[in-house]
Parts: sequence; structure tokens; C-alpha cells
Amino acid sequence: MSFALDANVLIYASYPESPHHDAAQRFLAESVERPELLCLAWQTVVAYLRVSTHTGLFAKPLDPAGAAQNVDALLRRPRTRLLVEQDGFWEVHRDLMVQHRARGKLVHDVHLAALLRQHGVRTLYTSDRDFRRFDFLDVRDPFES
Repeated sequence: MSFALDANVLIYASYPESPHHDAAQRFLAESVERPELLCLAWQTVVAYLRVSTHTGLFAKPLDPAGAAQNVDALLRRPRTRLLVEQDGFWEVHRDLMVQHRARGKLVHDVHLAALLRQHGVRTLYTSDRDFRRFDFLDVRDPFES
């Protein structure tokens, strides 16, 4: 069994000004202790780095070294795995893109969904409701009451 996290969970956990900060920190701490594999896509890691260090989005963005340390801490966990595209990824991505008529920002969501599908990861924790369109994913919002 395995599950994946979207970048928003990581971002909320890093920013005290986020209304989800405390819940995200608790959720992340619990996630790294679960017996299942915690799966992260490179695009999730890169999105976290891009947003968390962005000077125009936060009053106090993380410096690159601090953001990298957060990623290092996750990747050093024994049950964390980085997902990469395997042979046949394009066909999975293409089929989802056509099926969902993906344009604009949805193209990135299709990429993550296709990667999760290819690796057999069925559960995604995110507050992004757009992922609910992928019927093969069990999308859970860790901040929904």
C-alpha cells in the first residue's frame, strides 16, 4: 500500500500564516510514521520549492537552503519514495489528457495523476479538488472537517 502528497500539504506545513498550518504539520508528522509508502513526485517537490521560496507569495518565504532541508528530511525517511516516469508513461499521460480535455493548469494535474496511476498509487492527499475528476484516485483533503 502507498499514498501520495500534493505540494499544497507541504506548503501549508511550512507557513505559520496558513490557516491549515497546524493541521498540515500534524498530518505530515503522522504521514511519515505510517507503515505505507509515502510517495512524492518530482513535480511535487519542485512545486514545493518554487512556491515556498517565492518572494511575492509570502511575507517570509523560505530561503532555498531551508526549503531544501525540508525536502531532505522527507526523502531521508525510510518509507518515502520519489516517483519517476517509467516506460509507457507518455501513453498514460496522453490518454488522461485527451479523456479529461486537459488544458492550462490541468495539464500539470494530469501529469501527477498519470504518474500515480503508472505506479499504482491510488490515494492522494491534497486540498486541490481538481484531482477528484480522476476516478482511479481516492482523493482525500486532510484539512476537510
